Amino acid sequence: MRQTTFVASGSERWRRIDELLGRVDRRGLRRLDGEELLELGALYRRLTSDLAYAHGRSFDDALVAYLNRLTTRAHAAIYAGGEATSFERVRAFFTGDFPREVRRSWIPIALCAVLFFGPWLIAFCIVVHDPSAGAAFFHGNVPAIKKSLHDSNFAVSAADAPSMSAYIIQNNVRIAVVAFAGGMTLGALTVFSLVYQGLFFGAYQAAFANAHFGYDFIATIAPHGALELSAITIAGGSGLLLAAGVLVPGRLPRKVALARNARRAGVLILGVCAMLCAAGLIEGFFSPRRVGPELRIGVGALTAVALAAYLSLAGRHNAPRALTSM
Repeated sequence: MRQTTFVASGSERWRRIDELLGRVDRRGLRRLDGEELLELGALYRRLTSDLAYAHGRSFDDALVAYLNRLTTRAHAAIYAGGEATSFERVRAFFTGDFPREVRRSWIPIALCAVLFFGPWLIAFCIVVHDPSAGAAFFHGNVPAIKKSLHDSNFAVSAADAPSMSAYIIQNNVRIAVVAFAGGMTLGALTVFSLVYQGLFFGAYQAAFANAHFGYDFIATIAPHGALELSAITIAGGSGLLLAAGVLVPGRLPRKVALARNARRAGVLILGVCAMLCAAGLIEGFFSPRRVGPELRIGVGALTAVALAAYLSLAGRHNAPRALTSM
């Protein structure tokens, strides 16, 4: 085929792809409808063939350069322009990646829940039946409870809510990061952190129950408790995933298993940080409000139901096939 015939047969295709690329440059690839996207892909494949043909026949350098530029633009639009924006990546993470990983990692997360809430229940039962035993959980100094948790921990003004919320978020994230990073100690620090925190909180709740403030204790932690306590167990699960990459790599080399589990753990800990930020905002701005315990418990129940629905259902549509879990 001569160059004049080649140009005559391809010029309309090249003009059309240039028109589509111009629209992509101005408005983005996702502004094209389904038929136009298919057309762009088909034209790009023909264009690469045209470029190869022009190179092979040693056509005019100007024509080859034109086709090369057009091919480069089309490749960038399809493969680079098709990448998600920052907002889309964040949305995909919270609507799919994170809840799917929580479900996939349910075994280490469930184990961490046992390690956290089991000691909590044990310490609570011990101190409720024998208040003096609280000394073992509070380093010999049993707290003298004279006010409810709501009056002692949340007796702050509205002006102090932002700083209080920031402090709570910082403290909670620190606990979660310790549970996560504990995976690098083959899970020993993760297990210790969860058991220790569980024993402390169980004894702490029992101390308020013995002072006849047990109902208020539950009502005070209810609004943010579902988010905060779930986040701690998920953070622990991320730590155990890291440990599992070394201890139980399966058929994979330990280096490969650790890298794979580290990526999964990273997804979990990023989601945990977001959960703890939400819990901190609730704890800083809503929990100090002087509202009845029934309302606080009601808000906590709604939060728990919403969280359970989110982690159970989000990301199930068009979910990618998961690899073998821990």
